[in-house]
Amino acid sequence: MYFITSKYLLGKRYSGISLWPFVVIRHKKLLRDRTLFNHERIHLRQQVEMLVIPFYFCYLLEFLVRYIYYGNAFTAYKNISFEREAYAEENHENYLKKRRFWAFVKFLKV
Repeated sequence: MYFITSKYLLGKRYSGISLWPFVVIRHKKLLRDRTLFNHERIHLRQQVEMLVIPFYFCYLLEFLVRYIYYGNAFTAYKNISFEREAYAEENHENYLKKRRFWAFVKFLKV
């Protein structure tokens, strides 16, 4: 995992984004944020499991479907299955050691 610092690549609401194999973070001080670190590591695992490019396609497709459903971009983002898993497990530092393959599928509910 490689870190890049850039406040220009992220929207104002976001602290980081995983673009395999990189994690782009808004500020260098966020390197010490264990919760953000775990959240982005979960996304990197999801990306590898889905062979990277299909992950981005599915992520975008799910965002669009949820945007149509909710009518709000932020609510749609928060309800993407990949984000649901990452937010639910970001405080558990050992989560990736016990995580099952394609664990995000259980977060696909509407």
